[in-house]
Amino acid sequence: MKEQNSKRKQTFKIIMGIAAIIFVSVLCYFIGRPLVHFVSEPEKFQLWVAEKGFLGVLAFMGMNILQVFLAVIPGGPFEIGAGYAFGILKGTIICDISMTLASVLIFLFVRRFGMRFVELFVSREQIESVKILKSSGRKERIVFLLFLIPGTPKDLLSYLIGLSDIKLSHWIFISAVGRLPAIFLSVLSGSALGQEKYHMAIFLFAAIIVLYIIGICIYQFHNRKKAES
Repeated sequence: MKEQNSKRKQTFKIIMGIAAIIFVSVLCYFIGRPLVHFVSEPEKFQLWVAEKGFLGVLAFMGMNILQVFLAVIPGGPFEIGAGYAFGILKGTIICDISMTLASVLIFLFVRRFGMRFVELFVSREQIESVKILKSSGRKERIVFLLFLIPGTPKDLLSYLIGLSDIKLSHWIFISAVGRLPAIFLSVLSGSALGQEKYHMAIFLFAAIIVLYIIGICIYQFHNRKKAES
């Protein structure tokens, strides 16, 4: 009887896993792709925001929150679009608030439902690839450093933080402050595009690419170091 119940539970988990993969794939294809395409057309996006007013701001925040939840969708186009449509200061604040809110919601869901919730959005291979959160007394400082640098997998880390012993208050600080430099650079480049300062935009995009490469190298270094220890 116990063996039969165990098989039923295993079958149920497999079905739920397949359903989750299909659900996320559908969201990415029918919602994620159009959103990225939409915010990647700055002039149309700016016009849409101007027409919608405050509702446009709320809608954009909703898009940004969804982007963080669906970790496979890149956040760069949203930040660039925010700079083009809202300007530097407003665009930075809107992106930071919405991304921090999404990160906090993910944290709370993970604390409530554990690995079951994480695996709805992150593959087992991705989870196992992250070593820096495992039994490290310096993990908060390392995560904060990684969040400061463009190119690090912030959305992936957002799902795994809830599985660690990091406090919610510390996570809010890490997410809100740590994301700012990367958001600011992307928003600034979007603003430069909107003002037709193309030389400045090209310089900023080049700086983001360089920092992106540095961020990946730092992340891999800390991850590999932790895996070897």
